[in-house]
Amino acid sequence: SRPILDMSYSRHFLDFQGSSIPSSMKKLVVTKLSQNFREAVTLQQDSPVPLPGDGDLLVRNRFVGINASDINYSAGRYDASVKPPFDIGFEGVGEVVALGLSASADYTVGQAVAYVKAGSFAEYTVVPARQAVPLPSVKPEFLTLMVSGATAYLSLKELGDLSEGKKVLVTAAAGGTGQFAVQLAKKAKCHVIGTCSSDEKGGFLKSIGCDHTINYKTENVESVLRKDYPEGVDVVYESVGGKMFDSALNALAIKGRLIVIGFIAGYQNPTGLQPIKAELLPAKLLKKSASIRGFFLNHYLSDYKMALQHLLKMYERGDLVCEVDFGDMSPEGKFTGLESVFRAVDYMYMGKNIGKIVVELPHSVSSKL
Repeated sequence: SRPILDMSYSRHFLDFQGSSIPSSMKKLVVTKLSQNFREAVTLQQDSPVPLPGDGDLLVRNRFVGINASDINYSAGRYDASVKPPFDIGFEGVGEVVALGLSASADYTVGQAVAYVKAGSFAEYTVVPARQAVPLPSVKPEFLTLMVSGATAYLSLKELGDLSEGKKVLVTAAAGGTGQFAVQLAKKAKCHVIGTCSSDEKGGFLKSIGCDHTINYKTENVESVLRKDYPEGVDVVYESVGGKMFDSALNALAIKGRLIVIGFIAGYQNPTGLQPIKAELLPAKLLKKSASIRGFFLNHYLSDYKMALQHLLKMYERGDLVCEVDFGDMSPEGKFTGLESVFRAVDYMYMGKNIGKIVVELPHSVSSKL
């Protein structure tokens, strides 16, 4: 470890409390574009710990979130111009261990923060202070809100047009973002239907207010919806794609809205998207005056802080369940350390998780924080 001095009048205002920041760290780096996460990503053992600039925070990550889109990112599907190597991981929660001088106007060393920024799969990440979200404490539950909660909140608010009595179908309802779509639709006094892959997940969904669960492993989703909702459903929160998309589309009511927030069924495929029966799409939409809307969180960043503050208040009031899955029930146990990110991604694609998958990064460095 290098000694850290009070450098508050120089370019970097570093950790004056004397906790030791090492000079090197572990981080995950995309070294090859592939939809196979294990092929695409390498664990680097001795990357230099980055220094914060004037308006930056250096965050020691304690919890990092796993997202279905991590595979899209490592496959190069978001920006074809970005070539490996590049950092990966979208969100983290941790403590500020160093900061730039102008960042010190709003933040202090030891403060708990969350952030959404590429490069969270690392022991330390530099985060622009304006992008950080101050938190009352370092808790994994806060991480569930950063991407998963905000996606559900903003997409339903902007595109869902929810009102009392509307029927809302949530696919992959027990997952990281599905859990929030269920709860927010219930708070809007809607009737909520959730698809899931096990009775255990169905039990969790009922515990957070889901009115009707459909286990797609043992039931035919389309025939259940046709029988129980002959008039159709008003809003669909869809993240699966493929056959599930077709079933959801066929279940739309007159003037129904289908919101696409992902298509996880296609992310690990070499060809990407699983085929849907798109040639019938214009006729199906016309027949019902229905619509399909896509939602990508990056296009709604102007409302992001407002959404997050709202969700944080709901959680702190006890009005929102933020279910975290650390992989305790996975074959090799809890997801601890950056090396377990690979297992965590596999676990998500096997459809095992209930709630948001989170990896804990333990820190053994001597620290007064």
